[in-house]
Amino acid sequence: MFRAPLFRAAALLAFAATPALSAQCGNDAGGWENWKRAFGEEAAAAGIGQRGLRALAGARYATRTIKADRNQTGVNYALDDFIRIRLGSLDGFAAQANRRLDRNRAFFQNLEARYGVPAGILLAIHGMETGFGNNMGSENVVSSILTVAYDCRRSDFFTPHALAALSMVDRGMLSPEQNGAAHGELGHTQFLPGNALRYGVDGNGDGRVDFYDMADALASTANFLRQKGWQPGQPFQEGTTNFRILNEWNAATVYQQAIALSAARIG
Repeated sequence: MFRAPLFRAAALLAFAATPALSAQCGNDAGGWENWKRAFGEEAAAAGIGQRGLRALAGARYATRTIKADRNQTGVNYALDDFIRIRLGSLDGFAAQANRRLDRNRAFFQNLEARYGVPAGILLAIHGMETGFGNNMGSENVVSSILTVAYDCRRSDFFTPHALAALSMVDRGMLSPEQNGAAHGELGHTQFLPGNALRYGVDGNGDGRVDFYDMADALASTANFLRQKGWQPGQPFQEGTTNFRILNEWNAATVYQQAIALSAARIG
């Protein structure tokens, strides 16, 4: 799941052209209900439908999200410490990933054939983000992303993601009751809603995109990396173009290094 601080690169979101919203941000819960009403008018003008607007109306001020956001300290670990804390060990983590690969090798081969991203990279991300889907977060996605859009600290960054989350509710891609991480990251690989809306693909062929389905989430992750410039068949260790693409996923250097090192042991 998401661990502070937030290191997600901002995508070119579907709502990037939306004018600056007039809803007044706040630094505590005092203006929350007034903000929701004003934001609802802006969301409707941006094309959000009734399901999304009902989800907005029912959203609560997410105090645990605000606490997590206020207490971010940065990733300052040395690589060895980061691996020990996050993965346990590279070999142990890779062994878990390889067991999952062995159970579904054809699926990962198909993803690599389509997007050019190897199984090791996808499994490393899956394992590092949510423990291979075992911990996808306990905060309501809609409430969390709306809360950080309301909060004055980074309202400009999170507002397009908040609109995207409401649009996902409209489209049936996200339940208003769905839980995720502290800042609205969702699913097996913890997409922010704007990225989910832009890069989400149907990985299991059922005609819909569900980030809480492993196939859809991993296919979407592969699509994200490919769209960001991943070069099929090329190396991904430090100093390569593909390693630099990992910065689009997570801006912490130790995170990128851990992905690349563990991915080299998978498969």
